[in-house]
Amino acid sequence: MLLLLNLSAGASAAPPTSSKLISKMRNIELCNGSDRSSPEPQIRGCTALINDEKETTLLRAVAYNNRGGAYVAQGNYDAAIDDYGQAINLNSSFARPFNNRGFAYLKKGDYDRALKDFDQAIKLNPDYVRAFANRAETYQQRHDYQSAVRDYDIAIRIQPEFVAGWNGRCWTRAIMGELQPALADCNKALAIRPNDAATLDSRGLVYLKLGQFDSAINDYSEALRAEPTMATALYGRGLARIKKGDSTGGNADLAAAAKLEKKIAENFSQYGVR
Repeated sequence: MLLLLNLSAGASAAPPTSSKLISKMRNIELCNGSDRSSPEPQIRGCTALINDEKETTLLRAVAYNNRGGAYVAQGNYDAAIDDYGQAINLNSSFARPFNNRGFAYLKKGDYDRALKDFDQAIKLNPDYVRAFANRAETYQQRHDYQSAVRDYDIAIRIQPEFVAGWNGRCWTRAIMGELQPALADCNKALAIRPNDAATLDSRGLVYLKLGQFDSAINDYSEALRAEPTMATALYGRGLARIKKGDSTGGNADLAAAAKLEKKIAENFSQYGVR
């Protein structure tokens, strides 16, 4: 995306001598995501650039990568994977589409392919913080929590203000039962970005496992104010309410969470919480 932004800036310096140039400028802007109303405008803009055989290989590679991101936003992971593959074919030294394709594989539950792509992204860019975080999440899904913590360690070391790294390590440590270090990680993330819903959800799990049910309910409720359909926060709050003796409110939360995520009870059981 940065490459297209640079191309856009360069093109804007030239006089708009033709409708073709104006059209190209508009497509670059759309492909960069200037219209956030839906993924469709970005797809249209990137497609126009991709289909122009006179465009440079570099620009078309970035356009494929950006269109892949729009397909991910739609939940169309197969189309995204195809586009990221095209970007890689056009520029195999481009780390971003490897990371992005890995993320699409992660969302599809294809963890082996996801790990291979994250490995390659990190090989191409050893300081690629987001790739480390995505690989850590993949390890989480495979229940390889030690490897997940290791990758979060690296991400935080590279970028100490990386909230997703602190939060991810908090969540992983909470699952592992390392509750005090997990609490410290969540507190660090919230010091950087107060009221972050994902981190409040993670800290809610820590408090739940610590038996501090009022604190868990408070954190889950704050997370739900920002994201009312967060299934993990609903389920965690439901468990905390039941443990506090509020079976009516608790069971209502559990039922709402189950409607959003079918395997939520199974997941919490794996976290060591019932």
